[in-house]
Amino acid sequence: MLSRKGIIPEEYVLTRLAEDVPDHTRYRARERRARFVGKNGAYNVAHKNIREQGRFLQDVFTTLVDLKWPHTLLIFTMSFLCSWLLFGMVWWLIAFAHGDLDHSTRLQRDPGEGTMGAPDNFVPCVTSIHSFTSAFLFSIEVQVTIGFGGRMVTEECPAAILVLIVQNIVGLVINAIMLGCIFMKTSQAHRRAETLIFSKHAVIALREGKLCFMLRVGDLRKSMIISATIRMQVVKKTASLEGEVVPLNQIDIQMENPVGGNSIFLVSPLIIYHVIDKNSPLYDISPMNLHHHEDLEIIVILEGVVETTGITTQARTSYLADEILWGQRFVPIVAEEDGRYSVDYSKFGNTVKVPTPSCTARQLEEDKSIMDTMPLSPKCTIKKRSVKLKPKFTIS
Repeated sequence: MLSRKGIIPEEYVLTRLAEDVPDHTRYRARERRARFVGKNGAYNVAHKNIREQGRFLQDVFTTLVDLKWPHTLLIFTMSFLCSWLLFGMVWWLIAFAHGDLDHSTRLQRDPGEGTMGAPDNFVPCVTSIHSFTSAFLFSIEVQVTIGFGGRMVTEECPAAILVLIVQNIVGLVINAIMLGCIFMKTSQAHRRAETLIFSKHAVIALREGKLCFMLRVGDLRKSMIISATIRMQVVKKTASLEGEVVPLNQIDIQMENPVGGNSIFLVSPLIIYHVIDKNSPLYDISPMNLHHHEDLEIIVILEGVVETTGITTQARTSYLADEILWGQRFVPIVAEEDGRYSVDYSKFGNTVKVPTPSCTARQLEEDKSIMDTMPLSPKCTIKKRSVKLKPKFTIS
């Protein structure tokens, strides 16, 4: 009911209804090959038995950036807390070695002996330190430059001055590393890739008399992707003449787009297509091969520079064999309204059936008579919506 009213997409409702039915036989029959790249662009690769774990510690900054947010925040907190505790212990040892703790204790027991010290004019290394708690508070004041005027270093102990310099340098290094790590995590390039979208399905249909593999790509933001390039690869299991089996053989396929070359001007959604010719790994693909048991995966990679930040970003997706629709093409979604172009993203992945021969590109090239039996489909043009304005007044 909701899908008929347009509130919830029909495919979402059907998916939810199918999940509610505990049919285990259906899942066993629906088994498909594992993805190399997920629909969201994540790699489906598990790294096991890595013996040289120390290589990750050689690049500490990248390791911190790659960690999850809870781990990063835990390390951020513990780095400051441990440094405060460490230097707090150092300040307490300096005060203990110089006798500041005994002097403070005597001064608290007999405050009438003097205001600035004992009768022998005792000068402490750090004033107002009488326990480890006060030494810890002084360590925080030194490292984060929060001073309340109660504690300060005197010129009595050169060691205290040296520790003060060392703690300031260590605090600046920790601030630079941790703040830089958090900045890099919040401005990672894959965040911008979330607004670069691909069509859920790819299609194979005729274009200029040749079979073409087509997909649609778009950008949801108004800020552009500069120097955007797109490339595609076919990942499948192959065997060499010597009997070597390559489980994930990556084959680059030549691609065409409306602009020409691999560079695209991604202002509005574009249909990227690949002409299936004799040099294409899809040369012998027919509608009978587009099922979930077929060992075929096409990876699409979009790269470019973010206009606002200047950071290179990359968006990825993949299409398995059963996600390729034969004999369909994408509906037009660009229309002209009031002197400007508008894009209807609700039809971004919609397709329509078109006359397409049910044969491979090899058979179509060898037998030209197949094209004579194909009816021509109507051409798609940009829709122009004109708004009729009613006159506000009339002349009688």
